[in-house]
Amino acid sequence: MRKFLSSFIVTAAVVIFLLIAVYGPAMNRFLNFVGEKLPKLSFNIQRPSVNTQGPSGEKVIIVNEESVVTDVAEKSSLSVVTVGIKKTQDRVNPLWSDPFLDPFGFFAPSPQSRGAGKNIEQDIGSGFIISSDGLIVTNKHVVSDAEASYRIITKDDKTYEVKKIYRDPTNDLAILKIDGSGFKTMELGDSSKLKLGQLVIAIGTALGEFRYTVTTGVVSGLGRSISAGSPLEGAVERLDDVIQTDAAINPGNSGGPLLNSVGQAIGVNTAISTEGQNIGFAIPINVVKDAIDNFNKTGKFSRPFLGVRYRVIDQKTALLNEVPQGALVQEVIAGSPAEKGGLTDGDIITKIAGKKVAGDDSSLAKEVADHKVGDNVSVEIWRDGVTKTLTVTLEEAK
Repeated sequence: MRKFLSSFIVTAAVVIFLLIAVYGPAMNRFLNFVGEKLPKLSFNIQRPSVNTQGPSGEKVIIVNEESVVTDVAEKSSLSVVTVGIKKTQDRVNPLWSDPFLDPFGFFAPSPQSRGAGKNIEQDIGSGFIISSDGLIVTNKHVVSDAEASYRIITKDDKTYEVKKIYRDPTNDLAILKIDGSGFKTMELGDSSKLKLGQLVIAIGTALGEFRYTVTTGVVSGLGRSISAGSPLEGAVERLDDVIQTDAAINPGNSGGPLLNSVGQAIGVNTAISTEGQNIGFAIPINVVKDAIDNFNKTGKFSRPFLGVRYRVIDQKTALLNEVPQGALVQEVIAGSPAEKGGLTDGDIITKIAGKKVAGDDSSLAKEVADHKVGDNVSVEIWRDGVTKTLTVTLEEAK
C-alpha cells in the first residue's frame, strides 16, 4: 500500500510540473490580456481633512488624525505662552503654586508664618496671544495674587514682564499686557458650532514644568456648570456654560487654549475634576470674544451686575411647596441694583426681561450677562402669593 501511495504522489507531481511547463506561459499571457482590458481599481480610505482643495480647486489633500494634530501644534504653538510668577515668600505649600488645586491661593502661608523672605520664581500657568502688540488671554485665577509680579515666556524662550493685568469680575478670565510688537496671534474660532465628539487639542505648560505640552481628546459635553474654588473656604466662583473635554489637562494648563482641528482656539482651559479621570473644562471662546470686544471698547472689563445670591427652584420642588419655578433670592447685596429696584430676601424671580427663569443655575446669570451696564430690566417676582413686576437698572460689577 505504501509503495502504491508513493508512486501516486510522484506521478501527480510530474503531471503538475508538465502542465505548468506547457500551459503556464499561455495562462500568463491570458491574465495579462485580461488585466489590460479591465479598468484599474484603487482604494482610498478617507479620513477627516484639513484642506480638500488644491491650487486649481481640485480635491487633493486627505489627511489623518496624526497630521491634524501635528499641523495644529505647529501652527498654534507660536501664539501660546507660559505664565510665570515672582514673589517673595518664606514657606510655600506646594499647592499654592498650583493654579488648579489652589486657584484662589487658599493654601498660601499666612502673614504670621512668613519669615525673612525667599524669592519664588515658577511657571504656574498658560495663555495665548490675541494681539500683535502684546495682549494675552489667561485665567483670572492664574494671576489672582495682587502682591506678585508675573512674566510671560514665549515659544522662542524670550521673557517679558507683565505690565498690566485686567481681571474680569464675573468670569475666570484676565487679559495681560506686555511690551512689544509683531507677536504671532491666535486665531479665534466659534464655540457655538461645537459638537459632541469633535476632536480638540490642548496646548499648555503641564505641571508648571513641561512647556508646550500637546494633548488630544474630544468634546465630551457642552453647557456644563461648575464651581471653581474650595467650598470649605467660602470662596467659590461659579462658571456656567463651559465645555467639558477628555483631553489631558493638568495643573499648569490653566489659561491655555483648547483648539479645534484647524488650529482655532475654541476655549480657554480652566479646571479639572479631582473626582474622576479625563474630565476637564474650558470657557467657550465666544465668552472670551465678547469680553475682548468689551475690553477693546472701554479699556476694561465692564459687566452688568444684578446683586442677588439665589437658589434655583426646580419643578419638583415648586410643586411640593406650591410655589412657582424660578430663582429663590437668598440674599440681596447691600447697595446693589437689586436692592435699589426693590427686591428682598425670599422673593422668587420668575422672569427677567420677559424671559422665564428656567430650572437651571445658569438661566438667570445668562440673562443678566446678555444685557449691558445701564440697561433697565424688568424683573417679575413672586412674593407672599402675589406676582409683581419691578424695574432694575443694571450697574457695573466691581
